[in-house]
Amino acid sequence: MKQKFKAKVWLYPGGTAAWHFITVPKTISLEIKNKFGKNARGWGSLPVSVTIGKTTWKTSIFPDRKSDTYLLPVKKEIRAKESLDAGDSVSVSLTV
Repeated sequence: MKQKFKAKVWLYPGGTAAWHFITVPKTISLEIKNKFGKNARGWGSLPVSVTIGKTTWKTSIFPDRKSDTYLLPVKKEIRAKESLDAGDSVSVSLTV
C-alpha cells in the first residue's frame, strides 16, 4: 500500500532528546490500521519505506492513541539530507 500526503515536521515536546515526527493523516492512518494492524510488531509499530524529497529510507510508524493516527519518526540524518526543521511542510510518500 502506497500513500502520498503533505504534513508538517514537529518536535516532540519535553525531554532532552530532539525527536522529530510527522503525523500520518487520520484517514490514511485508519486505512493502514484496518489493512495492516494485525501485523503490528512491538509497540504497535509497522515497517514502512518512506521518501521525502530525494531521500528514501526504511523505518517504522507507531500508533498514537491520543490522535488515533500513526507517527513517522524523522531521524537527524534524514533531516540533515533534506534540510528539514520543525514546522516545515513536506511531501511524503509512504509504503507499508
